[in-house]
Amino acid sequence: MEWTSESKERLDKFLCRQFPDVSRAKVAQHIQSGAVKVDGQVASKAGFQIKDGSLITSDEILETERHPLEPVEMELDIRYEDADLLVVNKPRGLAVHPANSMTGATLVHGLLAREHTLSELGGSFRPGIVHRLDKETTGLLIVAKNDRSHAAMSEQIQKRAVQRRYVAVIHGELPNKRFTVDAPLGRDPRDPLKRAVVQLGKSARTHVKELKRLPEGMLVGCRLESGRTHQIRVHLAHFGWPVIGDSLYAPAKLREGPMQLHAASLQFTHPMKDQMISIFAEPPEDFYGRKFVTEEVTNEWE
Repeated sequence: MEWTSESKERLDKFLCRQFPDVSRAKVAQHIQSGAVKVDGQVASKAGFQIKDGSLITSDEILETERHPLEPVEMELDIRYEDADLLVVNKPRGLAVHPANSMTGATLVHGLLAREHTLSELGGSFRPGIVHRLDKETTGLLIVAKNDRSHAAMSEQIQKRAVQRRYVAVIHGELPNKRFTVDAPLGRDPRDPLKRAVVQLGKSARTHVKELKRLPEGMLVGCRLESGRTHQIRVHLAHFGWPVIGDSLYAPAKLREGPMQLHAASLQFTHPMKDQMISIFAEPPEDFYGRKFVTEEVTNEWE
């Protein structure tokens, strides 16, 4: 397939128009694979600037077919459960819900195998999912069993009434023992698969505190006000303190090993019982400084 461009623009934006039924992430992957040429030369960067009159050639891009949502039996670490919701301690490497780019079982598949309903407000491929964790991030996640509890919990998150506290092991020295990163986040203009601090992005605030110096790095606590995609990872990496093991935002020398980010604590008001729920989950065995992460240390901020 080939086209002639009529203006200057990014290569990924041009191809997204040619393949309107394909996701932007899929287009970016196609470009990065070396399957696209501009004026006879391979262009492997999504942000490549094409010129007016450039000849673009590419194979057809076929969107990955979504796999069916069938129950998959799996052992889930449930830390709280009642008739309206549950809180699961998600393991590393388990995606929360299906996406076009993956074909394996996800947390949603495991939830469907349990004997209870799931809310439908999140969409057909995200039943019960109120908020998300990245695939390699471990820790606590709220799941709604009905639409009423889902709507109420979503409202709490939107109003920033849900306290979400994480622990991470980072590289680098912090400027203060406690501080707040207040920097807007949006898509990385150089890579559509990533997020970045951008001037016109959505507001995002992360409170950070130093917990303990470890041989592997600095153990820190992070408390979210907002919950943007990759927020903690991007905020810390942008200012020079990448999460160790982060294959997307850390420098190459720090990407080896399990990502050191864990959602350790959740505090929220039960949507039906009007009572405060507080849940803590210790980090997994491969988390550095695991023995220093206690409920008291994680939740203490003032």
